[in-house]
Amino acid sequence: MSVDSAYVELSRLDGVDIRRHEPMARHTSFHIGGPADLFVVCDTLAALAGALDVLADNGLPYTTVGKGTNLLVSDSGYRGAILVLGKEFKRHVCNGEHIRAGAACILAYLVQDAFSRGLGGLEFAVGVPGTLGGALAMNAGSRESWIGQVAESVTLYAPDAGLIRLRGSEIVWGYRTSGLSSRGIIVESELRLTFADPVRMRAQMERELTRRKKNQPMGAASAGSVFMNPEGDSAGRLIESVGLKGTRLGDARISDVHANFIVNDGHATAADVLGLVKKIRISVRDRYGIELQPEVRFLGEF
Repeated sequence: MSVDSAYVELSRLDGVDIRRHEPMARHTSFHIGGPADLFVVCDTLAALAGALDVLADNGLPYTTVGKGTNLLVSDSGYRGAILVLGKEFKRHVCNGEHIRAGAACILAYLVQDAFSRGLGGLEFAVGVPGTLGGALAMNAGSRESWIGQVAESVTLYAPDAGLIRLRGSEIVWGYRTSGLSSRGIIVESELRLTFADPVRMRAQMERELTRRKKNQPMGAASAGSVFMNPEGDSAGRLIESVGLKGTRLGDARISDVHANFIVNDGHATAADVLGLVKKIRISVRDRYGIELQPEVRFLGEF
């Protein structure tokens, strides 16, 4: 594994912005995380393909990150390259009832643009942070509505196969999963929406925002829901029922608003958060025999 050699080769590629020892705390909604060996922003598909070739030639592992809204990065950082999709992947175009958007598009922008055009189907995503690519990877949404329902197609890039376009019907959409990340890097998606009544759309979006503001610690540094809801129950209810709401470790705290959120009150470390995660899992397992599964993605050595 040659970080120095990869850095030199990557710096020669057009459309690539590369940094050494980049603190990941700058790139996660938790504001937590040590340095990545390489932080690589690829502005074009050609740049992405070239960067992946360089990383493979130098034996460097990599992972793709969007806005880091469901990510906990180790205090020691990440040994390898963090790939981020740049300019070309932030564009979107609308054609009738279809929106074709790059994976780096901010989901909130797409929701607002769809609303301004009278296109319904994304109301459930109002207030959901992160990028379209991240939303597709985890099939973001609620029990009633999720991004997979409006994904006409998803385009991936895989180093060994190039571009792969999958119809939405070919993807196994599950609760907080799509399986897409294991097949390549999500680069684009076409969303199939429908013209709808703006009054109804606005009312639904206002209800969603009101619900989120009431039930989630909006504005706090967090990574969203820590655990997936077990079948037929709520992770937040289980955590609250074992008396952990408000529990603190260092500057990490289980939210008083919603027990399935851990917030960073200032200078929390990944170790602080992980300590609370372990305490939650043990407490719920001992009381109910339920093994909560993390929804937050862990990156680096823990």
